[in-house]
Amino acid sequence: MKGKRPVGRPRKNSPAVKKAKKEQKPSSSSLVRVEVTDDQQVGHLNVKPHGHNHARNELEERMNDLQGDSWETESLFEDVIEDITEDRFFDDVDAVSPEQAVQYRQQLQAFGPQEFCRLTVDSGTITAKKLLTAFGIRPPAFLEGFQDDSYYSLLTLAMTRELAKRAKLLKYNTIDDAITLLNQSRNIIVLTGAGISTSLGIPDFRSKETGLYSKLEKLGLGISDPQEVFNIDLFREDPNIFYSVAKDILPDTKGVYSPTHAFIAKLQNMGKLLTNYSQNIDNIEANAGIRPEKLVQCHGSFATATCQKCGHKVKGDTLVDDIKAGKIPRCTKCIDELRKSGSMKRKRSKKPTGKRTRRRSMDDDDDDGQYDIPDAGVMKPDIIFFGEELPDEFSQRLVKHDRDLVDLVIVIGTSLKVAPVSEVVPYLPPHIPQIYISRTAVSHINFDIDLLGDCDVVVAELCRRAGWDLEHEMVSPDKVVDVRLAEGYKSRHIFTAIEPPTPNPTPKPMSTKNYR
Repeated sequence: MKGKRPVGRPRKNSPAVKKAKKEQKPSSSSLVRVEVTDDQQVGHLNVKPHGHNHARNELEERMNDLQGDSWETESLFEDVIEDITEDRFFDDVDAVSPEQAVQYRQQLQAFGPQEFCRLTVDSGTITAKKLLTAFGIRPPAFLEGFQDDSYYSLLTLAMTRELAKRAKLLKYNTIDDAITLLNQSRNIIVLTGAGISTSLGIPDFRSKETGLYSKLEKLGLGISDPQEVFNIDLFREDPNIFYSVAKDILPDTKGVYSPTHAFIAKLQNMGKLLTNYSQNIDNIEANAGIRPEKLVQCHGSFATATCQKCGHKVKGDTLVDDIKAGKIPRCTKCIDELRKSGSMKRKRSKKPTGKRTRRRSMDDDDDDGQYDIPDAGVMKPDIIFFGEELPDEFSQRLVKHDRDLVDLVIVIGTSLKVAPVSEVVPYLPPHIPQIYISRTAVSHINFDIDLLGDCDVVVAELCRRAGWDLEHEMVSPDKVVDVRLAEGYKSRHIFTAIEPPTPNPTPKPMSTKNYR
């Protein structure tokens, strides 16, 4: 499980992806054959065309052409299929019902791909085009009007993806099931993301309009992708880009934590928390009292910082003033060494050179604004940039300790889109129950119970139903929460906090004067 935060994966709207989608069209073939492996079976997806024209779209032809380049194949065609995959059921195309979709997915897992295809498409009970919708895939416009076997290749990819997922445990569905799991479990892994801090005013990364990446995209930083702000190669080349926006990323969170942080701390204090794997860099877990031995900060945090030249490590608080001022923090140890050697300062040329000069103010008798400090190392907060290794603790604890002990997995406030943390849940034993808590469901992992809504609202309601006291100023004991099943699901529940009605003003009593 050791790995780096990935870099270089093309975005779904990149020119290459747009070109691939534009050029896609059916062509002839006789067989779609893709190997599939999962925890329960090893087999082949044999989707046999019927009819006279055996069609295959250009997507598959290019997949065969690119078999020697697995990275390009994965990154290009996964993005293509992502564009037509939706986390909802379709009401504007000929689609299966929500109940039928669940049944088809379960049949695929139970019978295997060959028997599933024989019972469905080959028997003529359903078209390949309509069957796509059972897997959340909208039939693409570029195949409209073609024969049904033109959809076989895409159906093959859809089934491949479905079979790669962990199978849902059918005995866990209700909120009562979730409460029972919470009460019975003693070694809970909690995997958290930015969604558990948004109630504190800290934006998540990927939400449209309000997410950090969306905001960075509007700043005109001169980079093609806002995620490059966290690219380690770019940081080493020009730290100005990161530090020009770092003040907007730096959390001002002294002493504060959300009800969800309090919920995780409660699990710890009840002896139920095995490990909290946090993707957050705000270090708020410490505010809530989550102990270091129970916490793995997968992407690091602002709690400490390291010189990129000499490796000197300091507390993150020492960088705050420079970061808020938009300056590049320099290493004090490097500066002290330069002072001792007498080579610390060099007078800047008054003649403009066309180059941007990086400098840092120093507190001594001279006007340091007139000098460069070229050799003092740049301090970098100990957050994990894209392209950097995740901490050894991440893989060591997961592989050698937690995997064999865990008895419940709870994922809160993350869409699990960034590897390798996104691989934690699929890596854990498939028979261990899994609960998902967030605003929006995900389609690339089959959780046993989905609890959708504001994270703080969901965990507070779980605690209320479990009979646990969740003490937090943001949790009102009088709050009413409406819980309903999502359409077509037995295990997906939507939580909505009901605001109390505004009391009407008390009417003034009518006059009792007697009029004659």
